[in-house]
Amino acid sequence: MYLTKEKKEEIFQKYGSSKTNTGSTEGQIALFTFRINHLTGHLKNNHKDFNTERALVKLVGKRRSLLDYLAKKDIVKYRELIKELGIRK
Repeated sequence: MYLTKEKKEEIFQKYGSSKTNTGSTEGQIALFTFRINHLTGHLKNNHKDFNTERALVKLVGKRRSLLDYLAKKDIVKYRELIKELGIRK
């Protein structure tokens, strides 16, 4: 399994307010980014895996929605997060 409980807690500890606050927008965006990067690597090797491709597109859409929400709510946190995660906008 590529995403263990410890890895998830580490992501939320770093980007969210704590490792148990899994509802924070920043933590969810960081988790989606981790999953998107993993699926992108998988699709480079398995280019005919259309179910994974669909899941990737859905994840990107969810992350985009959360990023739009964060940009409206707190533009400073939004800019810091995209810079830290290396997301293009």
